[in-house]
Amino acid sequence: MKSIRYTASPLLTSQAPVWRSKLLVVGLALMFLTMIARAAYVQVFDNAFFRHQGEARFVRTLQLPANRGRILDRNGLLLASSVVAPDVWASPADVDADLAQRRELARLLDMPLDKLQARLAATDKSFVWLKRHVDAPVAQQVADLKLAGIHQDKSYKRRYPEGEAVAQLIGFTDIENQGLDGVELSLDQRLAGHAGSRRVIRDRLGQVVEQLGEEVPPIDGQDVQLSIDVKLQSYAYQKLRDAVDAQGARSGSVVVLDAQSGEVLSLANYPSYTPGNRGELKGPHLRNLAVTDAFEPGSIMKPITVAIALDAGEVAPQTLIETAPGRYKLGRYVIHDTHDYGTLSVQGVIQKSSNIGALKIAQKLTPQRMWETYAALGLGRRPDIAFPGATTGQLRLWKDWRPVEQATMAYGYGLSASPLQIAHAYMAFANDGVLVPLSLLRRADAALVPGVRVFSVNTARAVRRMLQMAVEPGGTGTQARPVGYSVGGKTGTARKQVDGGYASRKYRAWFVGMAPVEQPRVVVAVMIDEPSAGHIYGGTVAAPVFRDVVQQALRIRGIKPDLVVEPAIVASSAAEEPS
Repeated sequence: MKSIRYTASPLLTSQAPVWRSKLLVVGLALMFLTMIARAAYVQVFDNAFFRHQGEARFVRTLQLPANRGRILDRNGLLLASSVVAPDVWASPADVDADLAQRRELARLLDMPLDKLQARLAATDKSFVWLKRHVDAPVAQQVADLKLAGIHQDKSYKRRYPEGEAVAQLIGFTDIENQGLDGVELSLDQRLAGHAGSRRVIRDRLGQVVEQLGEEVPPIDGQDVQLSIDVKLQSYAYQKLRDAVDAQGARSGSVVVLDAQSGEVLSLANYPSYTPGNRGELKGPHLRNLAVTDAFEPGSIMKPITVAIALDAGEVAPQTLIETAPGRYKLGRYVIHDTHDYGTLSVQGVIQKSSNIGALKIAQKLTPQRMWETYAALGLGRRPDIAFPGATTGQLRLWKDWRPVEQATMAYGYGLSASPLQIAHAYMAFANDGVLVPLSLLRRADAALVPGVRVFSVNTARAVRRMLQMAVEPGGTGTQARPVGYSVGGKTGTARKQVDGGYASRKYRAWFVGMAPVEQPRVVVAVMIDEPSAGHIYGGTVAAPVFRDVVQQALRIRGIKPDLVVEPAIVASSAAEEPS
Protein backbone atom coordinates (compact mmCIF):
# COMPACT_ATOMS: atom_id res chain seq x y z
CA MET A 1 0.00 0.00 0.00
CA LYS A 2 1.11 3.49 -0.67
CA SER A 3 2.10 5.23 2.60
CA ILE A 4 0.01 8.18 3.79
CA ARG A 5 1.61 11.32 5.10
CA TYR A 6 -0.81 12.70 7.74
CA THR A 7 1.27 15.78 8.32
CA ALA A 8 0.49 16.74 4.80
CA SER A 9 -3.26 16.66 5.56
CA PRO A 10 -4.91 19.96 4.66
CA LEU A 11 -6.86 19.91 7.97
CA LEU A 12 -3.70 19.71 10.02
CA THR A 13 -1.75 22.23 8.08
CA SER A 14 -4.55 24.81 8.05
CA GLN A 15 -4.25 27.71 10.52
CA ALA A 16 -6.92 27.98 13.30
CA PRO A 17 -8.28 31.41 14.10
CA VAL A 18 -6.55 33.05 17.08
CA TRP A 19 -9.85 34.05 18.70
CA ARG A 20 -10.85 30.39 19.03
CA SER A 21 -7.87 29.41 21.24
CA LYS A 22 -8.31 32.52 23.32
CA LEU A 23 -11.96 31.68 23.83
CA LEU A 24 -11.00 28.19 25.02
CA VAL A 25 -8.48 29.56 27.52
CA VAL A 26 -10.96 32.11 28.83
CA GLY A 27 -13.63 29.39 29.19
CA LEU A 28 -11.29 27.16 31.19
CA ALA A 29 -10.24 30.11 33.35
CA LEU A 30 -13.86 31.03 34.05
CA MET A 31 -14.64 27.44 34.95
CA PHE A 32 -11.79 27.30 37.43
CA LEU A 33 -12.75 30.69 38.86
CA THR A 34 -16.31 29.47 39.30
CA MET A 35 -15.11 26.35 41.09
CA ILE A 36 -12.84 28.41 43.32
CA ALA A 37 -15.67 30.84 44.13
CA ARG A 38 -18.03 27.98 44.86
CA ALA A 39 -15.49 26.30 47.11
CA ALA A 40 -14.88 29.57 48.95
CA TYR A 41 -18.63 30.09 49.31
CA VAL A 42 -19.15 26.55 50.63
CA GLN A 43 -16.15 26.41 52.91
CA VAL A 44 -15.76 30.01 54.06
CA PHE A 45 -18.70 32.35 53.53
CA ASP A 46 -21.75 30.10 53.97
CA ASN A 47 -20.59 26.75 55.31
CA ALA A 48 -23.18 26.27 58.09
CA PHE A 49 -25.63 24.26 56.01
CA PHE A 50 -23.02 21.93 54.55
CA ARG A 51 -21.23 21.52 57.86
CA HIS A 52 -24.57 20.57 59.46
CA GLN A 53 -25.19 18.01 56.75
CA GLY A 54 -21.76 16.51 57.20
CA GLU A 55 -22.08 16.39 60.97
CA ALA A 56 -25.52 14.82 60.71
CA ARG A 57 -24.05 11.99 58.68
CA PHE A 58 -20.73 11.38 60.41
CA VAL A 59 -20.31 13.39 63.65
CA ARG A 60 -21.77 11.95 66.82
CA THR A 61 -21.83 13.16 70.42
CA LEU A 62 -21.35 10.05 72.52
CA GLN A 63 -22.69 10.02 76.05
CA LEU A 64 -20.25 8.67 78.61
CA PRO A 65 -22.53 7.30 81.35
CA ALA A 66 -21.66 7.92 84.98
CA ASN A 67 -21.48 4.98 87.34
CA ARG A 68 -24.39 5.32 89.78
CA GLY A 69 -23.37 5.36 93.42
CA ARG A 70 -23.74 2.30 95.65
CA ILE A 71 -26.28 1.96 98.44
CA LEU A 72 -24.79 0.39 101.56
CA ASP A 73 -26.20 -0.72 104.89
CA ARG A 74 -24.89 0.67 108.20
CA ASN A 75 -22.10 -1.94 108.25
CA GLY A 76 -20.98 -1.35 104.66
CA LEU A 77 -22.79 -4.34 103.17
CA LEU A 78 -24.05 -3.88 99.61
CA LEU A 79 -27.74 -3.16 99.00
CA ALA A 80 -27.53 -1.79 95.46
CA SER A 81 -24.76 -1.32 92.90
CA SER A 82 -24.23 -0.80 89.18
CA VAL A 83 -22.59 -3.27 86.81
CA VAL A 84 -21.53 -2.77 83.20
CA ALA A 85 -24.33 -3.85 80.86
CA PRO A 86 -23.82 -2.59 77.27
CA ASP A 87 -26.70 -1.46 75.05
CA VAL A 88 -26.84 -3.16 71.64
CA TRP A 89 -28.08 -1.12 68.68
CA ALA A 90 -28.03 -1.33 64.91
CA SER A 91 -27.74 0.87 61.86
CA PRO A 92 -30.22 -1.08 59.65
CA ALA A 93 -28.91 0.42 56.39
CA ASP A 94 -25.44 -0.99 57.13
CA VAL A 95 -26.38 -4.42 58.52
CA ASP A 96 -24.78 -7.16 56.46
CA ALA A 97 -25.75 -10.52 57.97
CA ASP A 98 -27.17 -13.67 56.46
CA LEU A 99 -30.08 -15.58 57.97
CA ALA A 100 -27.87 -17.87 60.07
CA GLN A 101 -26.02 -14.90 61.57
CA ARG A 102 -29.29 -13.12 62.33
CA ARG A 103 -30.65 -16.25 63.98
CA GLU A 104 -27.55 -16.46 66.19
CA LEU A 105 -27.83 -12.76 67.06
CA ALA A 106 -31.47 -13.21 68.05
CA ARG A 107 -30.53 -16.17 70.24
CA LEU A 108 -27.84 -14.18 72.05
CA LEU A 109 -30.22 -11.28 72.61
CA ASP A 110 -32.95 -13.66 73.81
CA MET A 111 -35.53 -12.40 71.35
CA PRO A 112 -37.57 -14.06 68.56
CA LEU A 113 -36.03 -13.94 65.12
CA ASP A 114 -39.08 -12.24 63.61
CA LYS A 115 -38.84 -9.47 66.22
CA LEU A 116 -35.19 -8.91 65.35
CA GLN A 117 -36.03 -8.86 61.64
CA ALA A 118 -38.76 -6.30 62.25
CA ARG A 119 -36.38 -4.00 64.08
CA LEU A 120 -33.75 -4.27 61.37
CA ALA A 121 -36.45 -3.35 58.84
CA ALA A 122 -37.33 -0.19 60.78
CA THR A 123 -38.12 3.04 58.98
CA ASP A 124 -35.14 4.76 60.56
CA LYS A 125 -32.25 3.23 58.68
CA SER A 126 -29.57 4.92 60.79
CA PHE A 127 -30.45 3.80 64.34
CA VAL A 128 -32.59 1.28 66.21
CA TRP A 129 -32.25 -0.28 69.67
CA LEU A 130 -31.92 -4.04 69.67
CA LYS A 131 -31.60 -4.61 73.42
CA ARG A 132 -30.77 -2.47 76.41
CA HIS A 133 -28.60 -3.61 79.32
CA VAL A 134 -27.10 -6.81 77.98
CA ASP A 135 -24.97 -8.81 80.40
CA ALA A 136 -21.27 -8.33 79.73
CA PRO A 137 -20.55 -11.96 78.66
CA VAL A 138 -23.42 -11.87 76.16
CA ALA A 139 -22.27 -8.49 74.87
CA GLN A 140 -18.83 -9.99 74.20
CA GLN A 141 -20.38 -12.88 72.26
CA VAL A 142 -22.34 -10.38 70.16
CA ALA A 143 -19.13 -8.45 69.48
CA ASP A 144 -17.37 -11.67 68.47
CA LEU A 145 -19.91 -12.12 65.64
CA LYS A 146 -18.34 -9.04 64.00
CA LEU A 147 -21.51 -8.12 62.15
CA ALA A 148 -21.44 -4.92 60.13
CA GLY A 149 -24.02 -2.41 61.35
CA ILE A 150 -24.34 -3.94 64.85
CA HIS A 151 -22.91 -1.70 67.58
CA GLN A 152 -22.68 -1.38 71.36
CA ASP A 153 -22.62 1.53 73.78
CA LYS A 154 -21.36 1.36 77.34
CA SER A 155 -24.11 1.38 79.93
CA TYR A 156 -24.86 0.23 83.49
CA LYS A 157 -27.71 -1.55 85.21
CA ARG A 158 -28.53 -1.93 88.90
CA ARG A 159 -28.06 -5.05 90.96
CA TYR A 160 -29.87 -5.66 94.26
CA PRO A 161 -28.17 -8.56 96.06
CA GLU A 162 -30.65 -8.63 98.98
CA GLY A 163 -33.65 -8.95 96.66
CA GLU A 164 -37.15 -8.99 98.12
CA ALA A 165 -36.11 -8.24 101.70
CA VAL A 166 -35.18 -4.64 100.85
CA ALA A 167 -37.20 -4.09 97.67
CA GLN A 168 -39.76 -1.53 98.87
CA LEU A 169 -37.08 0.29 100.85
CA ILE A 170 -34.37 0.57 98.19
CA GLY A 171 -36.76 0.96 95.25
CA PHE A 172 -35.57 0.72 91.64
CA THR A 173 -34.42 2.72 88.60
CA ASP A 174 -35.67 3.04 85.04
CA ILE A 175 -33.86 1.85 81.92
CA GLU A 176 -31.82 5.08 81.94
CA ASN A 177 -30.70 4.42 85.55
CA GLN A 178 -32.78 7.23 87.02
CA GLY A 179 -34.40 6.54 90.40
CA LEU A 180 -38.12 5.82 90.29
CA ASP A 181 -38.96 4.65 93.81
CA GLY A 182 -37.64 4.25 97.33
CA VAL A 183 -34.17 5.42 98.27
CA GLU A 184 -33.19 5.26 94.59
CA LEU A 185 -35.66 8.11 93.99
CA SER A 186 -35.30 10.15 97.18
CA LEU A 187 -31.49 10.25 96.95
CA ASP A 188 -31.29 10.24 93.15
CA GLN A 189 -29.29 13.46 92.91
CA ARG A 190 -26.54 12.08 95.12
CA LEU A 191 -26.51 8.65 93.52
CA ALA A 192 -26.81 9.60 89.85
CA GLY A 193 -23.63 11.59 89.20
CA HIS A 194 -23.21 13.45 85.89
CA ALA A 195 -22.73 11.89 82.46
CA GLY A 196 -19.74 12.87 80.34
CA SER A 197 -19.51 13.24 76.57
CA ARG A 198 -17.18 13.26 73.58
CA ARG A 199 -17.65 14.30 69.93
CA VAL A 200 -16.38 11.86 67.34
CA ILE A 201 -16.48 11.21 63.61
CA ARG A 202 -17.85 7.82 62.63
CA ASP A 203 -17.51 6.18 59.25
CA ARG A 204 -20.44 4.62 57.40
CA LEU A 205 -19.94 1.39 59.37
CA GLY A 206 -20.29 3.17 62.68
CA GLN A 207 -16.63 2.93 63.63
CA VAL A 208 -15.01 5.89 65.40
CA VAL A 209 -12.27 7.29 63.17
CA GLU A 210 -11.51 10.61 64.87
CA GLN A 211 -12.28 12.47 68.10
CA LEU A 212 -13.25 16.13 67.94
CA GLY A 213 -12.25 18.43 70.77
CA GLU A 214 -11.72 17.58 74.42
CA GLU A 215 -13.53 14.71 76.11
CA VAL A 216 -15.76 15.63 79.08
CA PRO A 217 -15.27 12.80 81.59
CA PRO A 218 -18.26 11.51 83.59
CA ILE A 219 -18.57 12.23 87.31
CA ASP A 220 -19.63 9.07 89.14
CA GLY A 221 -22.41 9.22 91.72
CA GLN A 222 -21.78 9.23 95.46
CA ASP A 223 -22.18 6.17 97.64
CA VAL A 224 -24.94 6.34 100.26
CA GLN A 225 -24.80 4.57 103.61
CA LEU A 226 -28.18 3.88 105.16
CA SER A 227 -28.99 3.32 108.81
CA ILE A 228 -30.50 -0.06 107.90
CA ASP A 229 -28.89 -3.24 109.26
CA VAL A 230 -29.37 -5.68 106.39
CA LYS A 231 -28.99 -8.75 108.62
CA LEU A 232 -31.81 -7.52 110.82
CA GLN A 233 -33.80 -6.46 107.76
CA SER A 234 -33.59 -9.94 106.24
CA TYR A 235 -34.52 -11.58 109.52
CA ALA A 236 -37.51 -9.28 110.09
CA TYR A 237 -38.67 -9.89 106.53
CA GLN A 238 -38.53 -13.68 106.96
CA LYS A 239 -40.45 -13.59 110.26
CA LEU A 240 -43.03 -11.22 108.80
CA ARG A 241 -43.46 -13.38 105.68
CA ASP A 242 -43.96 -16.51 107.79
CA ALA A 243 -46.54 -14.76 109.99
CA VAL A 244 -48.53 -13.30 107.09
CA ASP A 245 -48.65 -16.69 105.36
CA ALA A 246 -49.52 -18.57 108.56
CA GLN A 247 -52.31 -16.14 109.46
CA GLY A 248 -53.74 -15.96 105.94
CA ALA A 249 -53.26 -12.19 106.06
CA ARG A 250 -53.14 -9.70 103.20
CA SER A 251 -49.90 -8.00 104.18
CA GLY A 252 -47.71 -6.92 107.05
CA SER A 253 -45.00 -4.48 108.11
CA VAL A 254 -42.20 -4.38 110.67
CA VAL A 255 -40.36 -1.23 111.78
CA VAL A 256 -37.26 -1.30 114.00
CA LEU A 257 -35.80 1.95 115.35
CA ASP A 258 -32.72 2.70 117.40
CA ALA A 259 -34.33 4.08 120.55
CA GLN A 260 -31.47 6.50 121.23
CA SER A 261 -30.34 7.79 117.84
CA GLY A 262 -33.61 7.69 115.88
CA GLU A 263 -31.96 5.64 113.13
CA VAL A 264 -34.22 3.29 111.19
CA LEU A 265 -32.71 -0.18 111.55
CA SER A 266 -35.34 -2.07 109.57
CA LEU A 267 -38.35 -1.34 107.33
CA ALA A 268 -39.72 -4.68 106.17
CA ASN A 269 -42.93 -5.32 104.23
CA TYR A 270 -44.61 -8.40 102.82
CA PRO A 271 -45.65 -9.21 100.08
CA SER A 272 -42.65 -7.87 98.22
CA TYR A 273 -41.12 -8.12 94.73
CA THR A 274 -37.80 -8.71 92.98
CA PRO A 275 -36.38 -5.25 92.18
CA GLY A 276 -34.17 -6.46 89.32
CA ASN A 277 -37.11 -8.04 87.47
CA ARG A 278 -38.83 -5.29 85.49
CA GLY A 279 -41.82 -7.54 84.83
CA GLU A 280 -42.71 -7.31 88.55
CA LEU A 281 -42.45 -3.53 88.85
CA LYS A 282 -46.17 -2.85 89.06
CA GLY A 283 -49.05 -3.38 91.44
CA PRO A 284 -49.76 -2.60 95.12
CA HIS A 285 -46.86 -4.75 96.37
CA LEU A 286 -44.49 -1.94 95.31
CA ARG A 287 -45.75 0.24 98.18
CA ASN A 288 -43.72 0.51 101.35
CA LEU A 289 -46.72 0.11 103.65
CA ALA A 290 -44.69 0.92 106.75
CA VAL A 291 -44.10 4.44 105.46
CA THR A 292 -46.60 5.35 102.73
CA ASP A 293 -49.90 3.98 104.11
CA ALA A 294 -51.84 5.09 107.19
CA PHE A 295 -54.11 2.93 109.33
CA GLU A 296 -56.24 3.38 112.42
CA PRO A 297 -53.95 2.13 115.19
CA GLY A 298 -56.48 0.91 117.74
CA SER A 299 -55.41 0.17 121.31
CA ILE A 300 -51.74 1.04 120.82
CA MET A 301 -52.86 4.68 121.32
CA LYS A 302 -53.95 4.02 124.92
CA PRO A 303 -50.45 4.45 126.46
CA ILE A 304 -50.23 7.86 124.77
CA THR A 305 -53.59 8.87 126.25
CA VAL A 306 -52.43 7.78 129.69
CA ALA A 307 -49.10 9.62 129.29
CA ILE A 308 -50.88 12.89 128.44
CA ALA A 309 -53.06 12.55 131.54
CA LEU A 310 -50.06 11.72 133.75
CA ASP A 311 -48.14 14.73 132.47
CA ALA A 312 -51.18 16.95 133.00
CA GLY A 313 -51.49 15.75 136.61
CA GLU A 314 -55.02 14.48 136.01
CA VAL A 315 -54.24 10.90 137.06
CA ALA A 316 -51.54 8.82 138.74
CA PRO A 317 -50.61 5.19 137.97
CA GLN A 318 -52.74 4.00 140.90
CA THR A 319 -55.77 6.21 140.20
CA LEU A 320 -58.88 4.02 140.03
CA ILE A 321 -61.12 4.02 136.96
CA GLU A 322 -64.53 2.37 136.98
CA THR A 323 -65.13 0.32 133.80
CA ALA A 324 -68.09 -1.82 134.92
CA PRO A 325 -70.29 -3.19 133.46
CA GLY A 326 -68.07 -3.41 130.37
CA ARG A 327 -70.04 -0.93 128.27
CA TYR A 328 -70.38 2.85 128.32
CA LYS A 329 -73.03 5.02 126.67
CA LEU A 330 -71.78 8.27 125.19
CA GLY A 331 -74.61 10.14 123.50
CA ARG A 332 -76.14 7.75 121.02
CA TYR A 333 -73.02 5.58 120.92
CA VAL A 334 -72.14 2.62 123.14
CA ILE A 335 -68.44 1.75 123.75
CA HIS A 336 -67.62 -1.80 124.82
CA ASP A 337 -64.76 -3.66 126.47
CA THR A 338 -64.15 -7.30 125.63
CA HIS A 339 -64.85 -8.15 129.32
CA ASP A 340 -66.29 -6.47 132.39
CA TYR A 341 -63.06 -5.52 134.18
CA GLY A 342 -64.76 -3.69 137.04
CA THR A 343 -62.57 -1.14 138.77
CA LEU A 344 -59.09 -0.77 137.28
CA SER A 345 -56.11 1.35 138.18
CA VAL A 346 -54.62 3.47 135.38
CA GLN A 347 -51.88 0.90 134.90
CA GLY A 348 -54.57 -1.78 134.89
CA VAL A 349 -56.27 0.05 132.00
CA ILE A 350 -53.09 -0.49 129.96
CA GLN A 351 -52.57 -4.05 131.17
CA LYS A 352 -56.14 -5.14 130.33
CA SER A 353 -56.49 -2.77 127.34
CA SER A 354 -59.78 -1.24 128.47
CA ASN A 355 -61.51 1.03 125.98
CA ILE A 356 -63.78 2.43 128.67
CA GLY A 357 -60.86 3.15 130.95
CA ALA A 358 -59.00 4.98 128.16
CA LEU A 359 -61.98 7.15 127.20
CA LYS A 360 -62.69 8.08 130.84
CA ILE A 361 -59.08 9.18 131.21
CA ALA A 362 -59.37 11.19 127.98
CA GLN A 363 -62.46 12.94 129.34
CA LYS A 364 -60.23 14.50 131.99
CA LEU A 365 -58.25 16.23 129.22
CA THR A 366 -59.03 19.04 126.81
CA PRO A 367 -59.07 18.23 123.08
CA GLN A 368 -56.40 20.89 122.55
CA ARG A 369 -54.04 19.22 125.05
CA MET A 370 -54.48 15.83 123.34
CA TRP A 371 -54.05 17.27 119.84
CA GLU A 372 -50.90 19.21 120.74
CA THR A 373 -49.27 16.10 122.20
CA TYR A 374 -50.27 13.96 119.23
CA ALA A 375 -48.76 16.58 116.91
CA ALA A 376 -45.59 16.78 119.01
CA LEU A 377 -45.24 13.01 118.63
CA GLY A 378 -45.29 13.38 114.83
CA LEU A 379 -48.86 12.30 114.19
CA GLY A 380 -50.63 14.18 111.40
CA ARG A 381 -47.42 15.29 109.69
CA ARG A 382 -44.97 13.76 107.27
CA PRO A 383 -41.93 12.06 108.83
CA ASP A 384 -38.76 13.96 108.06
CA ILE A 385 -36.90 11.11 106.37
CA ALA A 386 -35.36 10.65 102.95
CA PHE A 387 -38.18 8.57 101.52
CA PRO A 388 -40.74 9.47 98.81
CA GLY A 389 -44.44 9.29 99.47
CA ALA A 390 -44.26 9.12 103.27
CA THR A 391 -47.79 9.64 104.55
CA THR A 392 -48.89 12.34 106.96
CA GLY A 393 -51.67 10.17 108.34
CA GLN A 394 -54.88 11.84 109.51
CA LEU A 395 -55.27 14.02 112.57
CA ARG A 396 -58.04 16.60 112.44
CA LEU A 397 -57.67 19.91 114.26
CA TRP A 398 -58.89 19.75 117.88
CA LYS A 399 -61.51 22.44 117.26
CA ASP A 400 -63.43 19.98 115.09
CA TRP A 401 -63.55 17.16 117.65
CA ARG A 402 -66.90 16.09 119.06
CA PRO A 403 -66.99 14.40 122.50
CA VAL A 404 -67.37 10.96 120.93
CA GLU A 405 -64.38 11.59 118.66
CA GLN A 406 -62.21 12.61 121.58
CA ALA A 407 -63.27 9.39 123.28
CA THR A 408 -62.55 7.13 120.31
CA MET A 409 -59.18 8.77 119.64
CA ALA A 410 -58.21 7.83 123.18
CA TYR A 411 -58.25 4.17 122.13
CA GLY A 412 -57.10 4.57 118.53
CA TYR A 413 -60.07 5.30 116.26
CA GLY A 414 -60.77 8.49 114.33
CA LEU A 415 -57.13 9.12 113.46
CA SER A 416 -54.61 7.24 111.36
CA ALA A 417 -50.86 6.80 111.17
CA SER A 418 -48.24 4.66 109.47
CA PRO A 419 -46.35 1.95 111.38
CA LEU A 420 -43.27 4.19 111.15
CA GLN A 421 -45.13 7.09 112.78
CA ILE A 422 -46.40 4.84 115.59
CA ALA A 423 -42.92 3.42 116.27
CA HIS A 424 -41.52 6.95 116.29
CA ALA A 425 -44.16 8.12 118.78
CA TYR A 426 -43.22 5.26 121.14
CA MET A 427 -39.62 6.47 121.05
CA ALA A 428 -40.70 9.20 123.45
CA PHE A 429 -41.37 6.51 126.06
CA ALA A 430 -38.13 4.68 125.30
CA ASN A 431 -36.01 7.83 125.43
CA ASP A 432 -37.27 9.21 128.77
CA GLY A 433 -39.76 11.56 127.17
CA VAL A 434 -37.53 13.00 124.41
CA LEU A 435 -38.45 12.46 120.76
CA VAL A 436 -35.39 12.25 118.49
CA PRO A 437 -35.82 12.88 114.73
CA LEU A 438 -35.81 9.85 112.46
CA SER A 439 -33.07 9.11 109.95
CA LEU A 440 -32.68 6.63 107.11
CA LEU A 441 -29.01 7.59 106.82
CA ARG A 442 -26.43 6.39 109.30
CA ARG A 443 -25.58 9.01 111.87
CA ALA A 444 -21.93 9.43 112.68
CA ASP A 445 -22.61 10.65 116.22
CA ALA A 446 -26.10 10.03 117.54
CA ALA A 447 -25.29 11.88 120.77
CA LEU A 448 -25.25 15.17 118.85
CA VAL A 449 -28.80 14.79 117.51
CA PRO A 450 -31.12 17.22 119.32
CA GLY A 451 -34.51 15.96 120.39
CA VAL A 452 -37.79 17.51 121.56
CA ARG A 453 -39.16 16.81 125.02
CA VAL A 454 -42.76 15.59 124.84
CA PHE A 455 -43.21 13.93 128.25
CA SER A 456 -41.46 14.28 131.56
CA VAL A 457 -38.91 11.68 132.60
CA ASN A 458 -41.21 10.36 135.33
CA THR A 459 -44.13 10.00 132.94
CA ALA A 460 -42.07 8.12 130.32
CA ARG A 461 -40.73 5.71 132.94
CA ALA A 462 -44.16 5.18 134.47
CA VAL A 463 -45.60 4.29 131.06
CA ARG A 464 -42.71 1.89 130.41
CA ARG A 465 -43.59 0.04 133.63
CA MET A 466 -47.21 -0.17 132.49
CA LEU A 467 -46.10 -1.52 129.11
CA GLN A 468 -44.02 -4.13 130.91
CA MET A 469 -47.09 -5.19 132.89
CA ALA A 470 -48.99 -5.62 129.61
CA VAL A 471 -46.64 -8.43 128.52
CA GLU A 472 -46.58 -10.20 131.87
CA PRO A 473 -49.13 -12.79 133.02
CA GLY A 474 -52.51 -11.11 133.20
CA GLY A 475 -51.68 -8.74 130.33
CA THR A 476 -52.68 -8.93 126.69
CA GLY A 477 -49.17 -9.34 125.24
CA THR A 478 -47.67 -12.34 127.00
CA GLN A 479 -46.49 -13.84 123.70
CA ALA A 480 -44.23 -10.83 123.11
CA ARG A 481 -41.63 -11.79 125.74
CA PRO A 482 -38.24 -12.91 124.32
CA VAL A 483 -35.77 -15.05 126.19
CA GLY A 484 -33.31 -13.12 128.35
CA TYR A 485 -34.61 -9.60 127.74
CA SER A 486 -37.22 -7.50 129.47
CA VAL A 487 -39.71 -5.86 127.13
CA GLY A 488 -42.65 -3.51 127.35
CA GLY A 489 -45.30 -3.14 124.71
CA LYS A 490 -48.92 -2.77 123.77
CA THR A 491 -51.26 -4.86 121.68
CA GLY A 492 -53.78 -3.41 119.26
CA THR A 493 -56.67 -4.94 117.33
CA ALA A 494 -58.40 -2.40 115.10
CA ARG A 495 -61.47 -3.02 112.99
CA LYS A 496 -61.00 -2.10 109.33
CA GLN A 497 -63.07 0.59 107.67
CA VAL A 498 -65.09 -0.63 104.70
CA ASP A 499 -67.43 1.58 102.64
CA GLY A 500 -67.69 4.26 105.31
CA GLY A 501 -68.28 1.84 108.18
CA TYR A 502 -66.41 -0.81 110.13
CA ALA A 503 -66.28 -4.41 108.94
CA SER A 504 -67.41 -7.02 111.43
CA ARG A 505 -64.74 -9.59 110.57
CA LYS A 506 -61.79 -7.63 109.19
CA TYR A 507 -59.05 -6.46 111.53
CA ARG A 508 -55.51 -5.17 111.74
CA ALA A 509 -53.37 -6.71 114.47
CA TRP A 510 -50.67 -4.50 116.05
CA PHE A 511 -47.92 -4.79 118.58
CA VAL A 512 -45.57 -1.94 119.47
CA GLY A 513 -42.96 -1.98 122.18
CA MET A 514 -39.35 -1.61 123.29
CA ALA A 515 -36.51 -3.46 125.00
CA PRO A 516 -34.81 -3.67 127.44
CA VAL A 517 -37.36 -1.87 129.59
CA GLU A 518 -35.01 0.02 131.93
CA GLN A 519 -32.77 1.38 129.17
CA PRO A 520 -34.48 0.71 125.83
CA ARG A 521 -32.22 0.29 122.83
CA VAL A 522 -34.77 -0.65 120.17
CA VAL A 523 -38.39 0.20 119.42
CA VAL A 524 -40.30 -2.27 117.25
CA ALA A 525 -43.73 -1.94 115.63
CA VAL A 526 -45.49 -4.87 113.92
CA MET A 527 -48.70 -4.62 111.89
CA ILE A 528 -50.49 -7.60 110.27
CA ASP A 529 -53.33 -6.64 107.94
CA GLU A 530 -56.49 -8.74 107.88
CA PRO A 531 -55.47 -12.05 109.46
CA SER A 532 -58.00 -14.72 108.52
CA ALA A 533 -56.70 -18.05 109.86
CA GLY A 534 -58.69 -17.97 113.09
CA HIS A 535 -56.72 -15.47 115.18
CA ILE A 536 -57.25 -11.72 115.04
CA TYR A 537 -55.78 -10.18 118.19
CA GLY A 538 -52.48 -8.32 118.29
CA GLY A 539 -51.41 -10.45 121.24
CA THR A 540 -51.51 -13.66 119.21
CA VAL A 541 -50.86 -12.46 115.65
CA ALA A 542 -48.34 -9.60 115.90
CA ALA A 543 -46.73 -10.18 119.33
CA PRO A 544 -44.79 -13.34 118.32
CA VAL A 545 -43.19 -11.45 115.41
CA PHE A 546 -42.25 -8.64 117.81
CA ARG A 547 -40.69 -11.17 120.21
CA ASP A 548 -38.48 -12.77 117.56
CA VAL A 549 -37.43 -9.50 115.92
CA VAL A 550 -36.60 -7.82 119.25
CA GLN A 551 -34.47 -10.73 120.36
CA GLN A 552 -32.55 -10.79 117.08
CA ALA A 553 -32.14 -7.00 117.04
CA LEU A 554 -30.64 -6.93 120.53
CA ARG A 555 -28.30 -9.80 119.76
CA ILE A 556 -27.09 -8.20 116.52
CA ARG A 557 -26.44 -4.93 118.33
CA GLY A 558 -24.52 -6.67 121.08
CA ILE A 559 -26.93 -5.84 123.92
CA LYS A 560 -26.44 -8.20 126.85
CA PRO A 561 -29.52 -9.94 128.32
CA ASP A 562 -30.90 -8.17 131.37
CA LEU A 563 -32.85 -11.16 132.69
CA VAL A 564 -31.58 -14.40 134.17
CA VAL A 565 -32.51 -17.28 131.88
CA GLU A 566 -33.53 -20.34 133.87
CA PRO A 567 -34.09 -23.58 131.97
CA ALA A 568 -37.66 -24.78 132.29
CA ILE A 569 -40.17 -26.98 130.52
CA VAL A 570 -43.53 -25.31 130.20
CA ALA A 571 -46.67 -26.78 128.69
CA SER A 572 -49.47 -24.33 128.13
CA SER A 573 -52.38 -23.59 125.86
CA ALA A 574 -52.31 -19.94 124.85
CA ALA A 575 -55.76 -18.40 124.78
CA GLU A 576 -56.48 -15.36 122.71
CA GLU A 577 -56.23 -12.09 124.57
CA PRO A 578 -58.17 -8.91 123.92
CA SER A 579 -56.52 -6.07 122.07
